[in-house]
Amino acid sequence: MVECSDASYYTGITNNLNRRLSEHNSGSDQKSYTYTRRPVVLKWFEEFTDPNYAIMLEKQIKGWSRRKKQALINEEWDDLIKFSRNYSRFGKTDKKSKE
Repeated sequence: MVECSDASYYTGITNNLNRRLSEHNSGSDQKSYTYTRRPVVLKWFEEFTDPNYAIMLEKQIKGWSRRKKQALINEEWDDLIKFSRNYSRFGKTDKKSKE
């Protein structure tokens, strides 16, 4: 996941991270989302041995809210769960409020 100059996030997959970052920042594809939002800065990445799993996670992250993406980037695991749509809708009550 990269952060663009307009503070938006772009999520994608690649088999060569350094090459892909260079392509985004050089503007090699004028039709790409990042072309007018350069430079981009790498904020989060994960390596996978199964490309199908990488594609699945990419699609999942693209559907996340900005604050959930920020929680992932910042490794704020409790917030990552808290910002989940299912948690927000069906989530558990705060343990402290039960005491």
